[in-house]
Amino acid sequence: MEFEVNGARREVDVDDDPAAVEVVRDRLGLTGTKLVCAGGVCGACTIQVDGEPRVSCLTPAVGLAGRRITTVEGLAGHPVTRAFAGEDALQCGYCTPGFVVEAAAFHDRWRAEHGTARPGREQIADALAGHLCRCGAYEGIHSAVAAACAGEYDEEHADEERADGRARAVPRAEAPAKIDGSARYTTDLRPEGLLEGVIIRSPHAHAHVRSLEAGDVPIVPLLPPDGVVRYVGQPVAAVAAPDRAAARAAAARVDIDYEVLPAALDARLARAGEGPLVYEDKAARKRAPGSGETPQLLPARWRGNLRGPSAMSKRPATAVRRITEARTRNPERVVEGLFTTAAQTHTPLEPHAALAEWVDGALHLEVSTQSLKHVAGLAAERWGVPVERVVAKAVHVGGGFGCKMGLTTDVVAAVELARLHGAPVRVVLDRDEELTDGGYRPGTRIRVAMVADEAGDLSALAMDADSDGGISVGASVAAQARFMYGKAPRRLRDFDTVTHRPPGAPFRGPGGPPLCWALEQAVDEMAHRLGEEPIALRRRWDGNPKRHALYDLARALPFWAGPRGGGGRFRRGVGVAAANWLYFLDPATEVELAVEDGVVVARCAVQDIGTGARSVLRRAVAEELGLPLGRVRAEIGDSDTVHGPTSGGSRTTPSLAPAAAEAAARLREALGGGDVATRLDTAHGVRVTGKRPRDHRGFVTPFGMTMGGIAIGRGFTGSVQVAEVEVDTRLGRIRPLRVWSGIAAGRIHEDMLARSQCEGAVVQGIGYALFEERRVDPATGRVLTDNLEDYRLPGIGDTPEITVHFHEEGFEHVPGGGVGLGEIATLPTAACLANAVHDATGWRPYDLPIRPDRLLEGLGT
Repeated sequence: MEFEVNGARREVDVDDDPAAVEVVRDRLGLTGTKLVCAGGVCGACTIQVDGEPRVSCLTPAVGLAGRRITTVEGLAGHPVTRAFAGEDALQCGYCTPGFVVEAAAFHDRWRAEHGTARPGREQIADALAGHLCRCGAYEGIHSAVAAACAGEYDEEHADEERADGRARAVPRAEAPAKIDGSARYTTDLRPEGLLEGVIIRSPHAHAHVRSLEAGDVPIVPLLPPDGVVRYVGQPVAAVAAPDRAAARAAAARVDIDYEVLPAALDARLARAGEGPLVYEDKAARKRAPGSGETPQLLPARWRGNLRGPSAMSKRPATAVRRITEARTRNPERVVEGLFTTAAQTHTPLEPHAALAEWVDGALHLEVSTQSLKHVAGLAAERWGVPVERVVAKAVHVGGGFGCKMGLTTDVVAAVELARLHGAPVRVVLDRDEELTDGGYRPGTRIRVAMVADEAGDLSALAMDADSDGGISVGASVAAQARFMYGKAPRRLRDFDTVTHRPPGAPFRGPGGPPLCWALEQAVDEMAHRLGEEPIALRRRWDGNPKRHALYDLARALPFWAGPRGGGGRFRRGVGVAAANWLYFLDPATEVELAVEDGVVVARCAVQDIGTGARSVLRRAVAEELGLPLGRVRAEIGDSDTVHGPTSGGSRTTPSLAPAAAEAAARLREALGGGDVATRLDTAHGVRVTGKRPRDHRGFVTPFGMTMGGIAIGRGFTGSVQVAEVEVDTRLGRIRPLRVWSGIAAGRIHEDMLARSQCEGAVVQGIGYALFEERRVDPATGRVLTDNLEDYRLPGIGDTPEITVHFHEEGFEHVPGGGVGLGEIATLPTAACLANAVHDATGWRPYDLPIRPDRLLEGLGT
C-alpha cells in the first residue's frame, strides 16, 4: 500500500485489516498519534487525510491507500503549534497532538473564509467537539486557537508580545516536544525484541482459583496469597507474545478452574454488616488496598463488610446533645440531609503502562507513574535487588490524578514477564481495563446535621460518611470537616462499605469533593434559613484569614449581584462554595545541579504528570542564580539521581522549588558568588546538591517523620468558588456559564501553568457535578461504564469561562512562599454548581451527578 505521509511517499505491507492508527504508530513510528479510546470518542488519534481530520482508530488502514496523510509530526511551524506552546494549551500532553491536528485544519478553513477575524468560543468548541482533555486544559486551547486564527502566531509575529503585553516565551519547558509528537511516553517505546504483555482477569466477582493450566503458554500468576479473586476484572495471571494479538490468543488458551463463591454486591447489605464476607479474617483485611492519600489508616473496627467508624470528632457528645435539643426547640435552625455522590473514575488518557527489562541482574523500568522514586524502592524490595540496581524512568507521563502510585499491577506483570522471557516486556492497559481496574473516587452517602445558635453561629455539626470503594478501605470524608468553620463541637464518623467490586484509589483531593458536596450545601441552606447572604455567613463562620480576602473579592463580582431565578424555561442562578486542604510536602526532596558546557543542569527523581515540574525546577534555579531560562536545563524522570517527591497530595512544587533554590545557592557559593553567568563557561563539572529546607515554624508532623513520603506543614490552603449556571427546566440541562475560582496557596511559581492546573481542576469538578458516574451491574459486579462513550467526560463545549485569582499571602513561613494547589482548586466546584442550581430553581440537589432526570423529577416536571 502506498500513500503520502507528511510530504514523503511511503509504502507499507498491511496484513489482515488493521486500523490506520496501528499503521501510523507501529509501522511508521509516528507515535504523536495516540491510541486512547479505540472508539472514535476522544480524538487523540486524529490525523488529516487529504486535509480533512479523521480519527484513525476507526479508519481502516486500507482507506489510506493513495491518499495524502498529515500527522502532528508534519505540522511543525504551523501557527497552531506555536500558539499551543505560547498559550500553554496543554498539561500532560497526551491528547495534545490530536487537538493540534484538528485545530490546524480548523485554522486553515477559518483563515480562508474569515481572514484574521477572531473566532468565538462556541465556534472553537464546535470544531473541537470530538476531543477530550482529561487534564482540562480547555481554557488554554480556546486561547491558542483564537490567537492563531487571529494571526497572532503567524511567523512574522513570532517575536512580538502577546495581546496581554507579555512576551511570547514558551512557559512550559517540554511543550514543544509534546506539541510536535516527539515526546515519548511509556506507550510509545518499542525497544528491540519487545514482547507485549496481557493480563488475564477474573470474570467472577468472588471465586477461589483452584488451578491455572497453561499448557504451552508461559504465564506469571498475579493472585493474592489466598488465591481468592474479589472482583470482576481482578488480575489472575499474565502472558506475553511478540504482539498484542498473539498475547491475547495465548491468554485465551490458559485454562483457569474457578470455584465460584457468593458475592457481596449490594452496598445496602454491606452497610448493615450483612452478606458474604469480602475479607474472611484479619490477615485478609490487612491486605485490603487503600483509597486514601496515606498508607496509615485511622483505627476502626469491622462488622461484617462494614469498617468503621473511624473518627476525627471534637466534643462529639456535646454536638449530639445540641442537635437533639435543637430539633425540638429550634427546628428552623437545624439543617439535615442525606447527600450522595457517584464514583468518579480517574481515566488518565495515557493508561497504566510499564516496560520492564532485566539486564545483567539489574532491573530497568519505563513506567507511567506519579511516584518514580517510590516505585524504584518498592521494586528493589519486592524482587530482592539492591536499590542502586533498579533504574526506573518516567520521562513523560500522560496524566494520573492519583491512580498511578506505587507498584501497580501493570508494573508487577511487566517485571515478572520480563524475567520469565529474558526479554523486554511492555504491559499497557486497554481502555476497558483502565475504566474497570484503573482506580476511581469512591461513591459516598453522607448524612449531615448542623445547628446554628441564637446568634447565628455554628453550634454543632454531625456527619456520618459511608464510602463505597469496592474492596478498598481508608476513605476520609467526614474527618476533613474537622478543619472548616471554627471550633464548634462536632461528631465526625467515616465508614467503609466493602463489596466485591474493584478498588478505589486516591483521586485529586481524596474525600474533599464529597465533603464539600454535603457540607457546603448544608451551609448554604443554613444561610437561607437565617436570611443571610451565603458569602457573608461563610466569612463570619470561617476563621481562615486567607479565605476572608477571597470572600471579599467574591462578593464584589458583578455576576454575584446580578439577576437570578425568574420564570420561564431558562433560569439563571449563582452559587458559592469554599474549601480548605492540608499543606503537604516531602522534606527529603533533593535537587542536584551540575554545570555542563556552560549550562546549569538540574536533576531530580521527580516526574511530570502535566503539572509542570520541569518548568518549576528550571525557573527556581534560574531566578536564584540570576540566569536566563535558556541557561538552565531540567532533567527529571530518572530514579537514578537524587530523591524527588511523588506527584500527589499537592506536595510536588512546595517540595521541589525550595530544594532547587537551596541547590542554586550552594552552586553560587561554589562558584565564588557574584555574577554566576560569567563563570559558567569555565565551571564545567562543578556539581552540588541541595535539600529541601525546613519551614521556619517547623512542620506539624514530628521532625523526620513522614507518612508515605508526606509531611504535614503548618497552615491550610483555601479556595472560594462562585459559579453561574443556566438551567433549562424543560430538558433538565444545566449549563455552567462562568466560574470564578479564588485560590489561597501562597506564592505562585509558574503563573500560566498554575492557572491551567486550576482551570483543569474546575473542569474535573464540573464533570463530577454533572456527568461522571461509574456504573456497575448489580447482578454480576461487572463495570458497565468501561468505555468513553458510556463514561462521560466533560469536553471543551462543556467548559464555562473560568477566571482564576491567586491570593499569594499567608505562607511566608514556607521556603519559596508557596504550597500546592492542584487539589484545593477542585474541591468546591460541584458544591458551588449545586448551590447555583438551587439559586436558579429553588430545588436542592442531594444526589450527584445532577442528571437531567433528577432535576426534572425535583422540579416536578
